[in-house]
Amino acid sequence: MFIVKYRKIFFTLSILTILFSFYAMIAKGFNAGIDFKGGTIIEVSYNARPNAETLKSALTSAGFGDARIQTAGESDVMIKTHALSEAERQVLTKTLSENGTNMQEKRFSSIGPTIGQELRTKAWYAIIFVILGIVLFIAYAFRHVSEPISSWKYGVITTVTLLHDIIVPAGVFVWLGKEVDTLFVVALLSIMGISVHDTIVVFDRIRENLKLRVSNDFATTVGMSLRQTFTRSINTSLTVMLVLATLYFFGPASTKDFSMILWVGIFVGTYSSVFIASPLLVVFEKWQRRG
Repeated sequence: MFIVKYRKIFFTLSILTILFSFYAMIAKGFNAGIDFKGGTIIEVSYNARPNAETLKSALTSAGFGDARIQTAGESDVMIKTHALSEAERQVLTKTLSENGTNMQEKRFSSIGPTIGQELRTKAWYAIIFVILGIVLFIAYAFRHVSEPISSWKYGVITTVTLLHDIIVPAGVFVWLGKEVDTLFVVALLSIMGISVHDTIVVFDRIRENLKLRVSNDFATTVGMSLRQTFTRSINTSLTVMLVLATLYFFGPASTKDFSMILWVGIFVGTYSSVFIASPLLVVFEKWQRRG
């Protein structure tokens, strides 16, 4: 299949996107959201909502110059600012009520910097433990596969593709200047789960074809396995991406970033499962024969 034959092209494309992602992370840095650095979110609803410029000017005058304003629908406004004392909350609520008609508070949440740091640490632990668990599971699931590739190499390749699948969406997210919060971490964990599912489907078909000895050439076996699973992988991912695109364009503002990174992650994960993971098996097999 052409995917195996022209694997160097796909490897090069992935390397370039990873380099771009690292550049974005270094050049722009992660814009930590309230979940990780502490702060306050207040969501209100108006019968007659003022425009964002009017609210921004009023909040700046009231001492909330760092406030970020996000509108949703026809009446809702979400304000993100630093952690507030009770007195500051009263001032903020009064300012918002004076700049619109019939303001109603729908949500108020505040997170301190200590809790934010704890959440950030736990987020890293979650990602690391998920990757480790996936690698161990794949090594166990393919434990009876020893020729021509050892089972642990399936786990190594899965780790490489998983890192690829979270680095690239994270780089895009950072490049666009989006806030990194707990939903961002949930999206990355979801991407890893979906990506490894696609990878296992292809790997399992390779394992079955190796048992059936459809070819004496490993590269040919991998190519046939990809051809047999290609349509299923693409159609499944396209279905999910269509739902996420609908959620992004027609869903609430609070889920737009979440649906966007999931969309990018599923696209990248499908690409890596088909164009990176299986061709890497061929590369490992060639290195093994030469060694």
